[in-house]
Amino acid sequence: MTIEKVKELYEAKPFRPFVIHLADGRAVPVHHRDFIIAIPSGRTLIVLQPDDTMNIIDLLLVTDVERKMRRNGASKRK
Repeated sequence: MTIEKVKELYEAKPFRPFVIHLADGRAVPVHHRDFIIAIPSGRTLIVLQPDDTMNIIDLLLVTDVERKMRRNGASKRK
């Protein structure tokens, strides 16, 4: 997974929440554009959560990025 794929979802207009799936089976939700930070090297992301916790993600461990459900119940995988 590259930072470009995540940037595509980050920059989408309008922004739609998405989920980052990791190799260890975790799913990290990105609720809002303001809740994600890319480290300048381009290999690490920090995702903040509404409960003030954070996830530090190595992009080499990302297996999939999934847009959250639409109102009609469909989802879209990237």
